[in-house]
Amino acid sequence: MTAGKRKGGKKFFTAAEANASLPLVGAIVKDITELATSLRDRQERLERLADTGKGARLGDAYQEEFATLHQDQERAEERMHDYVRELTALGVELKDYYTGLIDFPAWKDGHEVCLCWRLGEPGVDYWHEVDAGFAGRQKLKAEVHSN
Repeated sequence: MTAGKRKGGKKFFTAAEANASLPLVGAIVKDITELATSLRDRQERLERLADTGKGARLGDAYQEEFATLHQDQERAEERMHDYVRELTALGVELKDYYTGLIDFPAWKDGHEVCLCWRLGEPGVDYWHEVDAGFAGRQKLKAEVHSN
């Protein structure tokens, strides 16, 4: 992978550089989306168990399950933080944990934009203005340069 150029400590990518990073970035994003779903499911289960125990003392089995789920949740949250730190270190910005939406900072026509990719897409084929977000995605017509 060719490293993106840095301006002011921030990494900027060309479309080619963003696409070259997808094998690694895509694997991390896939892990994030799977873990995000697992975290959400586990959190819902923890809340149900806590609701079951309100006003009544939880039995030993429920207390043990609650404690185990809580510990698992904490470990999974730390793993999630590690994944996000990996993306950040690569210069990539995670936008949605569940759909695997990410942005690669880039330059287009002399101003900062975002190259946009979502898990399952074959390549980095879209861009948007920094403040436009996913709704403002536009198809890439030509190489976006890292000036």
